[in-house]
Amino acid sequence: MSTVRIATRGSDLALAQANYIAGRIQSELQLSTEIVVVSTAGDRIQNVSLAKIGGKGLFIKEIEEALLDGRADVAIHSAKDLPAEIAPGLELAAFPERADPRDALVGKSTELTLDDLPRGARVGTGSTRRAALLLAHRPDLEIVPLRGNVPTRLARIESDGLAAVILACAGLDRLGRGSVISERISPDILLPAVCQGMLALEGRSGESLTQAVGRLSVPENITAAVAERGFLTRLGGDCTVPLAAHCEILDSGQIRIRGLVSSLDGTSIARAEVEGDSSGAEGLGRTLAEKVLSGGGAEILENLGRETEGASPS
Repeated sequence: MSTVRIATRGSDLALAQANYIAGRIQSELQLSTEIVVVSTAGDRIQNVSLAKIGGKGLFIKEIEEALLDGRADVAIHSAKDLPAEIAPGLELAAFPERADPRDALVGKSTELTLDDLPRGARVGTGSTRRAALLLAHRPDLEIVPLRGNVPTRLARIESDGLAAVILACAGLDRLGRGSVISERISPDILLPAVCQGMLALEGRSGESLTQAVGRLSVPENITAAVAERGFLTRLGGDCTVPLAAHCEILDSGQIRIRGLVSSLDGTSIARAEVEGDSSGAEGLGRTLAEKVLSGGGAEILENLGRETEGASPS
């Protein structure tokens, strides 16, 4: 293969990630690269919440189509954007990097923290998970729906009179904007989304290039991704469901996975955690999901389903 065509979204963050991976493919696999920018429905539709238009899969559908029809050879995603199931004929080839998985509070002042926000403060986020967990911690806050790329979201602090916005630390760090972060919020308050902070490379199943790209993986990231996605797959969740899971490698070499499912308003949360050997990462993720379901998560999901069915189209 003369040139590896890398499919990506066109945002500043997506292009920064794609260029980083292109550099690694060139230096480590000794292959030339070409960036193929793909417009996705999630990028084109900015004035409606993801939950109302089909979820995070809208950020990858057209990119997967580019892989399947041969316009691209490898795709790069923010791994948290991946739904539980990817398109038949494709596979996740590598998880090469995990930046800070925590959520970031960006306020008008860099000294501001979540607990410093005044009562009734308006906080912007486009994530049902972040909204639910923010309300669980600070039920007095007013959550303002937020879409768009990182610069657009940051600009909304001034344009919409927000006290703060919540973004991923990883995205801000990768764009060199980490200095605007007021607080890197503890996972004890905002447990991260599944695979938050990770990059994921996707390729066509069974191809030699897909196997070669797998050499870019970091072993502990594979373990964490398999565990967290095992949790996601068992629950079958997407961005309409406030769920979270985060895997950590312990000093003992074992892994600990924490997970939760929440109601939209954060008043009902089912949490659990499991520990075990990294060789059983996927099974541990599924075990965690079962514990969450039996601990109240099944009822929360049932209620969420009724809310979704009863919602009026807009």
